[in-house]
Amino acid sequence: MKEFWRKAWFIRLVSLLIAILLVIYVNYTQSGFWTQGQPERTKQTANKTQTIKVPLQVSVDTDKYYVIGYPEKVSVTLEGSTALVTSMVNTQNFRAYIDLTNKNIGRHTVKIKITGMSKQVSYSVNPKTVNVNIQRRKSTTMPIQTEYNKGAVARGYRLGDVNIYPQEAEVTGARSEVDQIDQIIAKVVLPNGIDHTFERQVSLIAEDHKGRQLNVVIEPATAKVIIPITIAQKMVKVELQPMHEKQNKLYSISTRSNYVTLFGTEEALTKVKHLKVPLDLSKINSSTTKLVKLKLPQGIVKADPSQISVDLKVENTNNEKIKGK
Repeated sequence: MKEFWRKAWFIRLVSLLIAILLVIYVNYTQSGFWTQGQPERTKQTANKTQTIKVPLQVSVDTDKYYVIGYPEKVSVTLEGSTALVTSMVNTQNFRAYIDLTNKNIGRHTVKIKITGMSKQVSYSVNPKTVNVNIQRRKSTTMPIQTEYNKGAVARGYRLGDVNIYPQEAEVTGARSEVDQIDQIIAKVVLPNGIDHTFERQVSLIAEDHKGRQLNVVIEPATAKVIIPITIAQKMVKVELQPMHEKQNKLYSISTRSNYVTLFGTEEALTKVKHLKVPLDLSKINSSTTKLVKLKLPQGIVKADPSQISVDLKVENTNNEKIKGK
């Protein structure tokens, strides 16, 4: 029996069978033998399609020319293995661009090109072409103006002189656009009823004489706007005025708040010499301390404090002191 296993022909036969099995194994594993019966699932897990937005770059002599009309970004659809597509999306080591180096001044339709893309990934770009307008470049420096809604200021408050930093901005763009600029403006929207100084960084825009916004680059793009909003004030003496006293009682009235500060228009404050504080004593039968809200004259918007504490001592006319509650 041992001689049988050692025969040369038997060894050759076994070696051949092993070689055939190895070939079959390698062939089947590479062609998807283990995924037979589920080809759609294999395709889905092996390939990926994804669309991303990428910046559109422009190749042109920027010292001489300015280009308008092209979109800031374009859509690029990638298709390939999941690993490659994911890597391309994360790194974005490719770029979309239009080449205008050999184009003359005027309007052109140019094709969007992609460079740096892996050869193992297929792609498409949308849109495929763009319409551009190549013009002579122009730069100029202009003062910055401000515009704001004055009616939003709270009643009695006044606006001071507006401060803006910086006071000038450099504008760059196509000569036809720059020549139309009427003003560089910082538009401020004040909140309704604002009663304090407004301070904010505001975006700058370029407008023509009809108020239309122009397509130019402004440097800096923002300016700091400070709009002082204040109110006139005046300190006046408090004058307590008792009313409806009872004939059989004696009253002693005092307050620690002998002066208050009034806020309002200058015209209204000029008319106020002292602040009258009426006190209704008709229901006061015993000594007490009462908080009295100040009634403001016309044109006065607020007082500090807004209410005062009044000490009331009450006695009968027969000099018998009435105890407090």
